[in-house]
Amino acid sequence: MLIDDLQAVLPGDRIVRDPDVMRSFAHDEAEWAPYAQPAVVVRPRSADEVQATVRHCIKHGTPLVTRGAGTGLSGGANAVEGCVVLVLDRMTAIREIDPVERLAVVEPGVVNDDLRAACAAQGLWYPPDPASSPWSTIGGNVATNAGGVCCVKYGVTRDYVLGLQVVTGTGELVRLGRRTAKGVAGYDLAGLMVGSEGTLGVVTEVAVRLRAQRAPERTVAGYFDSTVAAGEAAAAIAAAGVVPSALELVDRHCLAAVDAWKNMGLSADAEVVLLGRSDAPGEAGDREATVMLECFEKAGATWAAQSSDQEEADALFAARRLAYPALERLGPVLTEDVCVPTHLVPEMLARIDLAAKRHDTQVANIAHIGDGNLHPLLITPAGDEDARRRAQAAFDDIVADALALGGTVTGEHGVGLLKRTGLVQELGPAVLELHHAVKKALDPHRILNPGKVVGFHSGE
Repeated sequence: MLIDDLQAVLPGDRIVRDPDVMRSFAHDEAEWAPYAQPAVVVRPRSADEVQATVRHCIKHGTPLVTRGAGTGLSGGANAVEGCVVLVLDRMTAIREIDPVERLAVVEPGVVNDDLRAACAAQGLWYPPDPASSPWSTIGGNVATNAGGVCCVKYGVTRDYVLGLQVVTGTGELVRLGRRTAKGVAGYDLAGLMVGSEGTLGVVTEVAVRLRAQRAPERTVAGYFDSTVAAGEAAAAIAAAGVVPSALELVDRHCLAAVDAWKNMGLSADAEVVLLGRSDAPGEAGDREATVMLECFEKAGATWAAQSSDQEEADALFAARRLAYPALERLGPVLTEDVCVPTHLVPEMLARIDLAAKRHDTQVANIAHIGDGNLHPLLITPAGDEDARRRAQAAFDDIVADALALGGTVTGEHGVGLLKRTGLVQELGPAVLELHHAVKKALDPHRILNPGKVVGFHSGE
């Protein structure tokens, strides 16, 4: 029996069988994604314990679902029937921060903001900053190739992963990638693992690239009467050649929800708030802030200004990060994550408005609008199945519209369960078969996070 075998090789506190505790590890934050009760939860503290767990799952043909903090929004970490849920939240060592080579080596359970704080103490900076950075783990960020607020200028997780230690689908513990500044030996298997959502291997250690601490940011804020007008401002900034360190859209629904929850006093007298930042040093930063302000005004901002109060500016960005959990308090939220070319952002925002009206669905909008990554949040009253069907139809239309504009079904949340149909539409048969071939090669026993991303289930 699998559990007997695991108990024979793992310390007792690594294995969780209490049904209520297991249920808490059975799903991520994607409320609409299905999940099942796992057979057992394993919480290892070392790569060797991960390897032992994987090998016993192979031996028994048992599905293995790997999970970090559970902050995902696609169902990628959701349990399947009879599986082992492997929770890496106890692997929290920051093994190394090297200020000369500008790299850090961490275990997968390290919280994103904890790594950033440890790097800052040495004058260094780890850029990827998903909205869940106070809670999400580096392993989870690697699994979904997470992005974030500053990624319009600095890129996503894959741009910072140098190397990985991974337990493969055959139970081997291997190292992929490199620690050097350059390296082109062999296929980029480390890059392949980033964004694979636990379907190709289990990450047990991550080496990431760091940057020097950046200059203080200037913040520009603007109010708009519509998401389309705000989108036109964002497109104008891109056309002007300015790459902001952040460019975020937050609508009044989100700010009102944050205020109702946290009483921050931020509800704006506008339909949409656009927040731009520049971290360019000196006069270059002043010029970028001026250009952003001009673009806001030319696009029809009802009010726009450069903030002179850093605390107020930080509060606006804090509200942006709190928008999703604040909206969850209003009812089940179906979260979109489409990304389109930046010059088509206004068109995509208009199509989102039309989908909301067509299907009579409440849609709140937040967006990393500077890189075209939009997060319309579809809200339904709890228990209202008709509203749920309408929201799903709006969700499907938004995906179709993003693809029609040359976009993608997910910019940073991953495919998981919610975007599998969209992935098939985006890739087409030939490219999907390439994905299947990779999955078959690296997970020959079909145990790693079955049913996610490319859709294989255990035993197929």
